[in-house]
Amino acid sequence: MTTGNINVSVENIFPLIKKFLYSDHEIFLRELISNATDATLKLKHLTSIGEAKVEYGNPVIEVRIDKEGKKLHILDQGIGMTADEVQKYINEVAFSGAEEFLEKYKDSKDTGIIGHFGLGFYSAFMVAKKVEIITKSYTDAPAAHWTCDGSPQFTLEEADKKERGTEIILHIADDSTEFLEENKIRELLVKYNKFMPVPIKFGTRTETLPKPEDAKEEDPAPTKEVDNIINNTEPAWTKQPSDLTDEDYKNFYRELYPMQFEEPLFHIHLNVDYPFNLTGILFFPKLTNELSIQKDKIQLYQNQVFVTDNVEGIVPEFLTMLRGVIDSPDIPLNVSRSYLQADGNVKKISNYITRKVADKLSSLFKDNREDFEKKWNDIKIVIEYGMLSEEKFFEKADKFALYPTVDDKFYTFEELQEKLKDNQTDKDGKLVVLYTNNKEEQHSYIEEARTKGYEVLLLDSPIVAHLIQKLETEKENISFVRVDAEPIDNIIKKDEEKISKLSDEEKDKLKGIISESVPQEKYTVQMEAMDSNAAPFLITQPEFMRRMKEMNATGGGMFGMSNMPEMYNLVVNTNNELVSQILNTKTKAKQERLIKQSLDLARLSQGLLKGEELTNFIRRSFEMIK
Repeated sequence: MTTGNINVSVENIFPLIKKFLYSDHEIFLRELISNATDATLKLKHLTSIGEAKVEYGNPVIEVRIDKEGKKLHILDQGIGMTADEVQKYINEVAFSGAEEFLEKYKDSKDTGIIGHFGLGFYSAFMVAKKVEIITKSYTDAPAAHWTCDGSPQFTLEEADKKERGTEIILHIADDSTEFLEENKIRELLVKYNKFMPVPIKFGTRTETLPKPEDAKEEDPAPTKEVDNIINNTEPAWTKQPSDLTDEDYKNFYRELYPMQFEEPLFHIHLNVDYPFNLTGILFFPKLTNELSIQKDKIQLYQNQVFVTDNVEGIVPEFLTMLRGVIDSPDIPLNVSRSYLQADGNVKKISNYITRKVADKLSSLFKDNREDFEKKWNDIKIVIEYGMLSEEKFFEKADKFALYPTVDDKFYTFEELQEKLKDNQTDKDGKLVVLYTNNKEEQHSYIEEARTKGYEVLLLDSPIVAHLIQKLETEKENISFVRVDAEPIDNIIKKDEEKISKLSDEEKDKLKGIISESVPQEKYTVQMEAMDSNAAPFLITQPEFMRRMKEMNATGGGMFGMSNMPEMYNLVVNTNNELVSQILNTKTKAKQERLIKQSLDLARLSQGLLKGEELTNFIRRSFEMIK
């Protein structure tokens, strides 16, 4: 038997390990099973090239709880170690790696680095007061037994283990007894090791067998106990797309998200081996217009080992709304997020994912436009967000991004320009695109535009103000205006000027009368000559003001705009008969009542009449028709 001290400069490293990594101590199981997997796959490689003269067989990693003995066992049938290798890899290499990690990061404020494959084997001491290794190499060397009780002292002696492989025995500490609970270990195995490439056994399960042919109907079906394998060793992302059907992808989605009942709209299979290694499958779920979208749905793996579901910096932000898996050995995992974002490989990976998503969307649009249009409302928030945040994505998306009308027609931007240019170009040669974000609330304004033969787009996502600002910047001679921003003839000004029935003197007089009866702090009164059959009063909100407030609400826009009070224009149609009646009414009370009623009708059409004011309007309306 050999005894000795592990040569460390950090005084008693084990309490430091435990304290430093306490918030993330459950990763010990992931680390130990990763080591067991590596040992198994190394043996597979050595047997395949003829260097190991042993039978590879069908190795399994087993996790076993001994609740009474307060022990947790992890067993593999992998490459194993000789006593010399234990001395080298456990006492020297692994320990110095753990020490170096702690020295480097013990003062770090960035807890994102914790537990990302930094400590390997020594993470066992986060939950164990004593750790044993019983291991036998695939060579003929005797088995070895290493023991350490969490101090720098260890013992190393010969063991009588006959089978190839390694058994790690954790004597669970009194403050970590949760790791002796079956449910807790199962939860961790499913979380971290659900797709490991070597079968992982955790207990047994009862399997129902077919009834014998001569069995009676009332006879119970025979059963047998079989190994409970908790992982799928060949998940869909490790296979070639040509070997998978649509049903395979849907089944994999259900495997990833068992509580998700809606099917994904489509998937994107990622597979690249140069200049970096990356595989994965991304799914487009049905998305709403909500910006508070639940992220953390894409799972990041390294060689089939779960690492995190926070893929910020690796996946472009606009794609974090998607679901799925990314697996890459080339992403540096044990570093801070700021380092990650500056890493060249990570940037290449992010660009590759953006390009693949754009190419997939483009092919879906070209191959089946009708289906793409049906899915548009479920995917538009991702595409619009991408167009705003990633210039390269904008360039590609400009060809397939759709602009729906209130009549459910869909146009690409190029098609939209062609459709609108003859009728919606103003006297200055600018193409004016009319839109609404709520076709119910702005119905009367939409109808007014349609009587002129104008198309009105339905753009109702929460980031539409940002998007149209971007389009106006990128495109030449184009302006987006919400359909209720001004009277329609003012939005798309043609050469002809409408003549007012009222003289300038009458207009000034009328403006004074109306201004006295409306809240000055909320409405700016404007006199406009419009069609005689157009509404007498119209409430509009200037495009610039409203858009800046919307952009502020979702980030961006001009500082302080969101705190500005709501201001509206009250546009008075000087050619409407009712307006002339208001001017010529001799009774002050009747004049005020007509103004109040006309203003409330205009407010009603904009959804601005609520509460007590709405009640008063209804009461007044009944009185007027008595």
